[in-house]
Amino acid sequence: MSEPGAATLQGDRLVAPPSVVFERVREGSQPGESVTVAVSLYNYAQYIESCLDSVHAQTYQRLELIVVDDVSLDDNSLAVARTWLERHAGRFERVLLLRQQRNQGCGAARNAAFAAARNEHVFVLDADNMIYPRAISRLHEALRQGGYGAAYSQLEFFGAQQKIGHADVWSAAQFTQGNYVDAMALIDRAAWQKAGGYADLYSWEDYDLWCKFIEQGIEAVFVPEILCRYRVHNASMLRAGGPGDHNDLIVEMSLRHPWLNLRTVD
Repeated sequence: MSEPGAATLQGDRLVAPPSVVFERVREGSQPGESVTVAVSLYNYAQYIESCLDSVHAQTYQRLELIVVDDVSLDDNSLAVARTWLERHAGRFERVLLLRQQRNQGCGAARNAAFAAARNEHVFVLDADNMIYPRAISRLHEALRQGGYGAAYSQLEFFGAQQKIGHADVWSAAQFTQGNYVDAMALIDRAAWQKAGGYADLYSWEDYDLWCKFIEQGIEAVFVPEILCRYRVHNASMLRAGGPGDHNDLIVEMSLRHPWLNLRTVD
């Protein structure tokens, strides 16, 4: 496996670049109106194919697909992802499978995908989730209206819970009480870079990014359609961590963003 680049500084840590496991570029493809889908993978062999199938089924045709494996250990996630990408590479302008040098968390995996992307718009997707066929097309249409750093939609929860999410229009005031915008969003790379990328905050990387967007004067646009599907299971971010972990994250977020009004739990 080859190295795609030099180590980079994330916060106060020097982060080694991921290894390239597999890459295939369609002949004649050029960045432009193409959109990158960035999939973060860690021990989700049982879900990754369904996730990637939902990307394959997008009505938006010009897609680059990047999968970043965060050193999966408990299953054959990496092999499953590679087999799928080899089989379906022809659908995409470029497919790229990266593997982190060590487990660094979801935020670092997403940053690695953004750094490797050839396009200005990147859709963030975790390997246990799925998207409906019109998701990329509708979000890209909204983002291209101009002036926005990201576009996001309403969620559908499925699996252990079945319900509609609580996404709403972009509002700094609403973020003071907690996060209501999921990580599944189409993000402008320039906005991601201006905000400093994702931090190392287990399960709250997206909340921190949105807060940094607000502090940088970056706005996102809400598409009031159910375009994204969030799988609820025992290992999902929705169920991860207890009160202690939650309170530690609240303290960290309050230090990072003093304008938040978050409350700890007993």
